[in-house]
Amino acid sequence: MRMEHGLAIEQTQKLIITPELRQAIAILQLSSQDLLELIEQEIENNPILEITEDQPEQEEEEEDLDEQFDPDWQEYFQDSSDLGYNYTGKDYQEENLSYENLVTKHQTLHEYLTSQLHLTVNDSKDLRIGEFLIGCIDDNGYFRYPVKDVAKYLKKSEEDVLRVLKIIQTFDPPGVGARNIKECLLIQVNQMDNKDPLVVKVIQDYLVDLAENRCQKLANALGISLKRVQEIADFIRNLEPKPGRMFFGSDEVRYIVPDVVVKKVNGEYLVIVNDSISPRLTVNSYYKNILAGREEETGSVTKKFIENRLNSALWLIKSIEQRRMTLQKVVEEIVKHQREFLDRGIKYLRPLTLKQVADRIEMHESTVSRATANKYVQTPQGIFELRYFFTSGVEREEGETASSESIKKMIEDLIKEEDPKKPLSDQKIADILASRGINISRRTVAKYRDAMGLLPSNRRRRY
Repeated sequence: MRMEHGLAIEQTQKLIITPELRQAIAILQLSSQDLLELIEQEIENNPILEITEDQPEQEEEEEDLDEQFDPDWQEYFQDSSDLGYNYTGKDYQEENLSYENLVTKHQTLHEYLTSQLHLTVNDSKDLRIGEFLIGCIDDNGYFRYPVKDVAKYLKKSEEDVLRVLKIIQTFDPPGVGARNIKECLLIQVNQMDNKDPLVVKVIQDYLVDLAENRCQKLANALGISLKRVQEIADFIRNLEPKPGRMFFGSDEVRYIVPDVVVKKVNGEYLVIVNDSISPRLTVNSYYKNILAGREEETGSVTKKFIENRLNSALWLIKSIEQRRMTLQKVVEEIVKHQREFLDRGIKYLRPLTLKQVADRIEMHESTVSRATANKYVQTPQGIFELRYFFTSGVEREEGETASSESIKKMIEDLIKEEDPKKPLSDQKIADILASRGINISRRTVAKYRDAMGLLPSNRRRRY
């Protein structure tokens, strides 16, 4: 067999991920807040970019530059030129839409405890011990370190460390500084004016039995009625097992701004992409005049620099617009599929996959995945993550499907409406759902119930 070498020309097509296209992909994944931060950073780094309030004039002004610089988005996004609903940020702001989770900065747990320490303790040595102990308290309000280790580190006696810890345990919130759940509950009970000795007894000796709802065992051990056991159990369950959690995360400003708003207007749902918090970008006219040759004494190096920054600016502007277009199309398709949910609530949420949406709007599945990442939508039913609408489902006997979220809601409602003295078992819940045309196993019921943080029937029973 003879081997030969030769040259041949072959024509192939492939997608090359340029830095600009990589930026466009990254922008697609950003939430409104992250996009705002990116825009602010780009404005600082690129003198070509500036903020404008006049959208119509801006579009006319950039028309000639858009013709010169028109990147091909079709290969990656497989998108059309439909911009969807056209509106301005001003229109959106005038609606006075409400946002959830808007909070201000509050005092942290450590700051709160330290202020109480300085009001209570005068001795400088005890203050040093107390400040160190407070620094060892976790976000839930628990002191998690061995007293002897702290004493060794501070070169103090264990008695002194324990004495100061006991002082901290008298601070607000009740139960703070405890070393375990039992001590936490006992601290709270002991601070009450009329503490019940039986409550103290149950916490000290029968806390595990109480957690497992072994009321009959407690009744026999304490020689009291089941009704009395239930009263004690209710009292203890109303205590705070994590006294520090009311301060958790209070050092951060956390808020949600919906990336998309869905409104019902004249019986139809309108999808509005919220870019009201993002400034409208344009290209500085001075630098455009330089490239157009209207400014004299401008060297070629300067023009080359301006040209590069201009390309970067236009890529950013077009990437932001493409993000808006993609988000518009994706949410419009979700709204079409989930109209019954929008009208009637969570129980009517239908199963939906990324691939289904991608096929219907003729985009790649990965594009839809990026477009829905880290984003929220405000609907008549509340604010949800976009990913919330993509859920698996179970086929019903009549041929339709029910989403896992709608099934969870049904299980939750059944448990809420059950007789607390005769709670429904997982198998009974599965049987009830089967009678409604939803066939799932007992294990699936248990899995969904656990996911919602609902207790099994033996622990839900009341006496």
